[in-house]
Amino acid sequence: RSVYDDQPNAHQKFMEKLDACIRNHDREIEKMCNFHHQGFVDAITELLKVRADAEKLKVQVTDTNRRLQDAGKEVIAQTEEIIRCRVQQRNITTVVEKLQLCLPVLEMYSKLKEQMSVKRYYSALKTMEQLENLYLPRVSQYRFCQIMIENLPKLREEIKEISMSDLKDFLESIRKHSDRIGETAMKQAQQQKTFSTALQKQNNVNYGRNMHLGRNRILESKNESTLKRTFEDEDEHEEEILTAQDLVDFSPVYRCLHIYSVLGDGEIFENYYRKQRRKQARLVLQPQSSMHETVEGYRRYFSQIVGFFVVEDHILHVTQGLVTRTYTDELWNMALSKIIAVLRTHSSYCSDPDLVLELKNLIVVFADTLQGYGFPVNRLFDLLFEIRDQYNETLLKKWSGLFRDIFEADNYSPIPVANEEEYRIVISKFPFQDPELDKQSFPKKLPMSQSVPQIYMQVKEFIYASLKFSESLHRSSTEIDDMLRKSTNLLLTRTLSSCLQNLIKKPHIGLTELVQIIINTTHLEQACKYLEDFISNITNISQLTVHTARLYGLSTFKDARHAAEGEIYTKLNQKIDEFIQIADYDWTMSESDGRASGYLMDLINFLRSTFQVFTHLPGKVAQTACMSACQHLSMSLMQMLLDSELKQISMGAIQQFNLDVIQCELFASSEPVPGFQGDTLQLAFIDLRQLLDLFMVWDWSTYLADYGQATSKYLRVNPSTALTLLEKMKDSSKKNNIFAQFRKNDRDKQKLIETVVKQLRSLVNGMSQH
Repeated sequence: RSVYDDQPNAHQKFMEKLDACIRNHDREIEKMCNFHHQGFVDAITELLKVRADAEKLKVQVTDTNRRLQDAGKEVIAQTEEIIRCRVQQRNITTVVEKLQLCLPVLEMYSKLKEQMSVKRYYSALKTMEQLENLYLPRVSQYRFCQIMIENLPKLREEIKEISMSDLKDFLESIRKHSDRIGETAMKQAQQQKTFSTALQKQNNVNYGRNMHLGRNRILESKNESTLKRTFEDEDEHEEEILTAQDLVDFSPVYRCLHIYSVLGDGEIFENYYRKQRRKQARLVLQPQSSMHETVEGYRRYFSQIVGFFVVEDHILHVTQGLVTRTYTDELWNMALSKIIAVLRTHSSYCSDPDLVLELKNLIVVFADTLQGYGFPVNRLFDLLFEIRDQYNETLLKKWSGLFRDIFEADNYSPIPVANEEEYRIVISKFPFQDPELDKQSFPKKLPMSQSVPQIYMQVKEFIYASLKFSESLHRSSTEIDDMLRKSTNLLLTRTLSSCLQNLIKKPHIGLTELVQIIINTTHLEQACKYLEDFISNITNISQLTVHTARLYGLSTFKDARHAAEGEIYTKLNQKIDEFIQIADYDWTMSESDGRASGYLMDLINFLRSTFQVFTHLPGKVAQTACMSACQHLSMSLMQMLLDSELKQISMGAIQQFNLDVIQCELFASSEPVPGFQGDTLQLAFIDLRQLLDLFMVWDWSTYLADYGQATSKYLRVNPSTALTLLEKMKDSSKKNNIFAQFRKNDRDKQKLIETVVKQLRSLVNGMSQH
């Protein structure tokens, strides 16, 4: 390191020292060579001596080598053959080892292909998993292995696509078969219910075996035969009734679920399945527009829904997690809301009670079936109560037509019975009791007409029809009893009452028919208690129960009777008006005919014969009708006298009118209807009588003097009435007695009339001022 320092002459000093060192070494080498030189010379001499021997040895070795080569050619050949064979053997061993390593891979791949060809996709996926994890890593260096590794993802995708295609086919299949699945499930539920009912009846018979032995033995044998037939029917149909598993192959679902689970896409599959099933649920819940026209439309609708949820219930119980109870409950609640809305809409179109009843039975079977699968159906039974009201409405419409037909066909005359057999036929239909009539001999007549037993039987038929809807609603006997009584009350108070009111108002219903209608309603009213007993016997609910409703038939028939009575009064008055209209008075006649007018005698004869028919009516009704007729007749006669179009009346016309009024009074005094006290009926004509007496006796001084006093002889004569009639007589006197001024009596009478007219006018004016 010091050579390269910055000291001056350092390099030169180094070189000098280096040369001195070299010279020292050369002297050492020279000394050594001199020391060994003799040895070297000796060695060369020895080598020269060996040279000849070496040449000889070389010749000998060469000869020996030639001879060895000639002798070893065959050995070499054999040795080379052995080497080649051993190389081949080693290669074969290596190939066998490699083939033995590859053969399981190839076998598994072949197995995979075979599983794919026979559609055992789940097993194929397991085989792929073994290939990837166990076999392929051993031979990953080979090219065919790489090809296999590249093909396995493609095969997985192919399996996913195929399994998804199978799932879609399965979904399409269950969509097509859902109605058959549902129909099968509903049949099974219905058979189970029939079996349970028969078994319950059998138990009831056994429970009451010690009571009424004779009757119960018959019932027991009947129920045992019914139960036996039920068992036989179950056995006969057991092989025919198939389950959902028998009708649909669920293997595509299981296979697809397993495949997607193995591939790690289980959640994707679950979401897809649920989405597709929700779509199918919406399609199933969509009804046909004409569904309400036939029961088959409803049956198919319910069968499809039941089939859908039976499949979902099966999937819920045989798969783990594909569908959950929460999912099915959510789906069912959505479906139930749609079902109720659909049934509300379509059932409102049903006008046939038989179709509504069939719909109710289908809903009950539908609800019982799904309830058996664990779905809540309380809302369906609540819906049935709404449909029950509609069913009652359709029944009321149907029975309204039946009642109208019965009333149209009735002859409104008492029922004739010729013998005991006919009598028993009538009382078997209607609870009629009359001890007085029973004492009479045949032939005889029952007071009611033919429509009464028919109406009574139809009311009972209505109760039966209403009861049919109440069956299988899982309601207590008390509730059923209440339903029956309410529906029967609607029938009586609305339908039958309306039919009776319309019947009474019909123009062709005459007085005789109205009288018979009153009699009929009386007997129907009396029969209401038997209807209550009839309902109690059906429901086994005593009428003494606190909450038991009563039938409103009493008020219904009373209202109808009052309407008929009012119509009798109206028709009597109309008939009287018809007779009055044909009256043909000669108001200018000089003197009367000496006998009553023909129209009036015809009217009185009509009234007399009519009131004879009223003997079957309650006394008060007949009396009221008679009094009303007489009052109306009196009022009509009074209006005839005071008619504004009548301008003049002669004294002869007054006398003729007086004769007619006398006949009316004679008719009233003849007591056409019994029960009037004294001259009560004659008082209907008191206004006419006092007015005519005033004109007949011409007692104007008494009238004017006593006017306003309670003891007046002409208390019922109104001044305005007397004035109107007197003015008409005054005008008649002026016109008919042209030469009256030449006769003193006529002249005095005319003055008297004018004087009385003035006084009456002053009375009328005074009354108007007050």
